[in-house]
Amino acid sequence: MSRQNIIALPKLPETPSLRLDGQRALVTGAGRGIGLGCAAALAQAGAHVVLLARSGAEIEAAANAIQIGGGSAEALVCDLLDILELQQAIAAQPAFDILVNNAGTNRPMPMHKVGAEDFDAVMNLNVRSAFFAAQAVVRSMIAAGRRGSLIHMGSQMGHVGGRERTLYCASKWALEGMSKAMALDLAPHGIRSNTIAPTFTETELTRPFLQAEGFQQQVLEKIKLGRMGIVEDLMGAVVFLASAASAMVTGTSLVVDGGWTAD
Repeated sequence: MSRQNIIALPKLPETPSLRLDGQRALVTGAGRGIGLGCAAALAQAGAHVVLLARSGAEIEAAANAIQIGGGSAEALVCDLLDILELQQAIAAQPAFDILVNNAGTNRPMPMHKVGAEDFDAVMNLNVRSAFFAAQAVVRSMIAAGRRGSLIHMGSQMGHVGGRERTLYCASKWALEGMSKAMALDLAPHGIRSNTIAPTFTETELTRPFLQAEGFQQQVLEKIKLGRMGIVEDLMGAVVFLASAASAMVTGTSLVVDGGWTAD
């Protein structure tokens, strides 16, 4: 073969790692359901995970389960609705690299039946506490000179409307806008902000709604893949957004809805 026919092999790029070794992650509402799944996923990827909730026994048990499974985790008991307590608890921790704003609630009812107490309960936990948790984490990140990833647990209902979901939709649409604006403010600091938007996912929170007569069938008619979401569907999504694999992803929403919003 002549020298002219020899072709130099290209240098192949390397896939960014999904590993999170050496990183610290904070997950709110992490005692069960989606929050526990996110905490487990981050720990399995190598992060040290701090599980935050006000239910001490529940998150202690969750942290112990992660430790027994070979992960690194600890519980942080705190009332997310007490903003001063929340910010002091986060400030007392070493700086985080990852925040999963997962804590949330829902009070399904027609909009004409919503009371002020219902409105405050949903908006205070789903939006107000998420904002101030992110603010506290970001302040520590910036002070420590750490780049990082904020991941807010939104919903497909932050992209569409739904019957008896006025409060929930309002809170999740607000979370989408909040995350986009945070992404703009924090980009100069190398801090990214995104949401994950799941479809109806089987958890302790959603199970009573899904058992209502005819409701599950209505849901399955909208989910094009033909099944309810499960917590495991979101575990890869949260690791992706936390890791170097999503280094250029900010200000957007990763919609994990089985095709609900595709039409």
